[in-house]
Amino acid sequence: MVALHSHPVDNDVQSVLNALDVLECLMREEDVEVSDVAGRLNVAERTAQRLLNALCARDLAARNAGTGRYQLGVHLFELGQMASERFPLRQAGLPVLEELHRASGLSVHLTVPDGADVMFVERLNYVPGVGLMKGGGRRMPSHATSAGKAIAAFDPAFAQARRAAGFPQLTPRTIATTADFDRALIEVRRAGVAISVSESQCQLTSVAAPVRDFCGRAYAAISVVGSDEEIDVGRAARMVITATATLSQVLAR
Repeated sequence: MVALHSHPVDNDVQSVLNALDVLECLMREEDVEVSDVAGRLNVAERTAQRLLNALCARDLAARNAGTGRYQLGVHLFELGQMASERFPLRQAGLPVLEELHRASGLSVHLTVPDGADVMFVERLNYVPGVGLMKGGGRRMPSHATSAGKAIAAFDPAFAQARRAAGFPQLTPRTIATTADFDRALIEVRRAGVAISVSESQCQLTSVAAPVRDFCGRAYAAISVVGSDEEIDVGRAARMVITATATLSQVLAR
């Protein structure tokens, strides 16, 4: 259930908060029924229907005419693209990512922490037969990704958020316990990079280095990703360390 807001607010503000909670519901599942939204917000179905109708009127939600269920609207995609394009870290990082992609020939990701997860604010992906594709917005649990471990190793609060949220298994090799997670973070701090081998997806390897502030706290990570056969971990480690150092210099200007 979506958390209710405990602080007293006026009716107009409460309506906005309820609408945002509906978007959270739609974000967590591909499509939902009115009764699903009502149950998760702990409101009457007629209230849930009014909220959904208002969101649909602004293309923030959409109703599937065939099933009667609701999903995120196309206008959210537009807003997300605009937010990504105007995000200062992404703007500064994109030239660095493009150079890393060119030099490595691998997919390249820029991620930031969000709760206990990492969010991809930019991905430069090479798909055979398609070429370079750009995009962002995907969320992954931090313990299953090299980027998440790279950030968590240098951000104690972020690491603790993952411990509190638990360790869902994405593959048989995904970190499953707090002890394993802590050992992995110690290794990241020793090596300066994080490595994920078949932890988020089988036969996929990624190597990441953190982007850190002047206090040493990580607030982002750059990673390269490829199949187990095509990625040279040692070379990838050197390249992501160079890329994060370059990005840090750009941001410091």
